[in-house]
Amino acid sequence: MEQLTFTAFLNHLFGPTVTALLAALHVHPKHPATPITNSVAMEILVVLLLTILFIAVRFRLSVERPGALQHTMEGINGFIEGLAHEIIGHHSDKFVPYLTALGLFILSCNLIGLVPGLESPTAVPTVPLGCALLTWFYYHVAGLRENGFGYVKHFIGPQEGMPLVVRIGLPVLIFPIEIFSHLARVLSLTVRLFANMFAGEMVTLVFFSLVPLGLPIVFEGLHVGVSFIQTYIFVLLACVYLGEAVAHEH
Repeated sequence: MEQLTFTAFLNHLFGPTVTALLAALHVHPKHPATPITNSVAMEILVVLLLTILFIAVRFRLSVERPGALQHTMEGINGFIEGLAHEIIGHHSDKFVPYLTALGLFILSCNLIGLVPGLESPTAVPTVPLGCALLTWFYYHVAGLRENGFGYVKHFIGPQEGMPLVVRIGLPVLIFPIEIFSHLARVLSLTVRLFANMFAGEMVTLVFFSLVPLGLPIVFEGLHVGVSFIQTYIFVLLACVYLGEAVAHEH
């Protein structure tokens, strides 16, 4: 795959160092001279841009005269805070920073492909997989911190008031099903985000090659819509999984 300009720049600066680090870890990249791929470079660029954005917001915070940027970020945070409160419950505030950062990262990765010379890293399966795995570990850790060892009860079915035979036999049946169900969530999150963004990129490229002007603008608009929808779905499902993990009713 052809290197993007930003990817080539990173490989020029850090390529030898990255290759040496991977060799020390007994990992051999396909192209040792250019170990940094386009998707990794785009992730780095997104993180840098978001860091600059957060710093700008931090230094422009004002109670008396909030600017447009502050209003925008407060709106984003308020939307995710409301979504988390509705799904997770009254104790959802501590999860809002993660959900907000996750949503902004995915949305930025989705939209950055609209910039000429750049591409959406979420159109490569490893990036959605990384987001899915991070969310998967995050909600399990949150469940353990909230419920302690009692979190295991989520995986063995109801026990209260059940006969002894049911209390012994039900976990044998339910536990493997729950394990496969939770592992399937990683696949579901990954495939949904990757497939939609990859399809959007391919459709846009095809129509740009066939009709350079006019019609592709419509598909760029669709790309924007899909980017927002897929970000919302990912964050929504993360809220659902967190709500199940930290619930005390079970």
